[in-house]
Amino acid sequence: MPAYTPRFVSKLTRDTLALILAGGRGSRLQELTLWRAKPAVPFGGKYRIIDFPLSNCVNSDIRQVAVLTQYKAHSLIRHIQKGWGFLRGEFSEFVELLPAQQRIESSWYLGTANAVYQNLDILRSHDPELVLVLAGDHVYKMDYGPMLAFHVEHGADLTVGCIEVPVAEAGAFGVMSVAPDRRVISFSEKPAQPQGLPENPGMALASMGIYVFSKAFLIEQLIRDADNPDSSHDFGGDIIPSVIGPHRVFAYPFLDAGNGKQAYWRDVGTVDSYWRANMELIGVTPELNLYDKDWPIWTYQEQVPPAKFIFNDSDRRGVSVDSMIAGGCIISGARIDHSLLFSNVRVEAHTRLDNAVVLPDVSIGPNCHISRAVIDKGARVPPGTVIGADPEADARRFRRTAAGVVLVTSDMLGQTLHYAR
Repeated sequence: MPAYTPRFVSKLTRDTLALILAGGRGSRLQELTLWRAKPAVPFGGKYRIIDFPLSNCVNSDIRQVAVLTQYKAHSLIRHIQKGWGFLRGEFSEFVELLPAQQRIESSWYLGTANAVYQNLDILRSHDPELVLVLAGDHVYKMDYGPMLAFHVEHGADLTVGCIEVPVAEAGAFGVMSVAPDRRVISFSEKPAQPQGLPENPGMALASMGIYVFSKAFLIEQLIRDADNPDSSHDFGGDIIPSVIGPHRVFAYPFLDAGNGKQAYWRDVGTVDSYWRANMELIGVTPELNLYDKDWPIWTYQEQVPPAKFIFNDSDRRGVSVDSMIAGGCIISGARIDHSLLFSNVRVEAHTRLDNAVVLPDVSIGPNCHISRAVIDKGARVPPGTVIGADPEADARRFRRTAAGVVLVTSDMLGQTLHYAR
């Protein structure tokens, strides 16, 4: 990959508008997205998933960002309003919220492409040279500058960010094949039989849901797609396949700038993958380094006191081993092993957690044993609760995945945090 000067990349990023698609429900996350959109799901002890693409934009010096929302967006909107208001409008910097508002059509957003189409007037008013379209529900750290430079250097109409994934998993993605110069020659959205790479048949080239468009080309294709009654109005399902061949479409591989290998990227779209990605952060040298001062992940977090561990009796000792504990937590005579606790979690005496992900404001009573579980925000776990020891009992009371991860929400515990009426 050629070297890019900061000045060159900076000029490109200043002329780029990022559109983050954050309106999806994320139904594969089950009850975690019952009352919130997938990009608003907490992740990593103090963040929301949306913080990763937003931080990538800011760290890449892309300071004009619009977030397109739709499904149960209240939690997401509040988070962005609280944590992402530091950009300066005087310098043409912003994070705008674009809810579905039927600006052009009488329907809500009908697909990813239609979501952008319904905001064409706003896109035109900002008048960028390039448009960076991002998914709002993936976890990764990426400098978008080199991808923008790749797009310009290749004279591309569209550039698609891509990674290699096992063929067995590729059916969940858009899968493409490319020529030696990285030009895309075929693209299939969520194929039943994904095509492997010629040099490595066990791996397929998958779209990351990251696209760079030249502005005029994007507008032209969105209008053409909107006029097609047979289209599902989706970037992966309709727009990309229709422009391969007559237009210049290229694939940009997401590689680590340090070692040239594939960089960290996770689609935390299922309860299992969500639990696993959080567990990975606890490792000694995790692939996703949250302690990287050169590429910080920005977020909003309420001001809370430091975590506290109390009692040091022989049978009642507040201790945490191989874990991440956020501020505001109180570990009162309990043991925490290889777990991740978000802010304001309280764990009472003689309780043990291992391989658990505990979201904010959870209270866990005494004499509990919880293993391989995700406890949703605000739950109150009664004294003596055992989770992760009896698969049949877990499946009767909670949501247990095929891989044995147990999702627990306040509703499953008979507690009502959200009122439908």
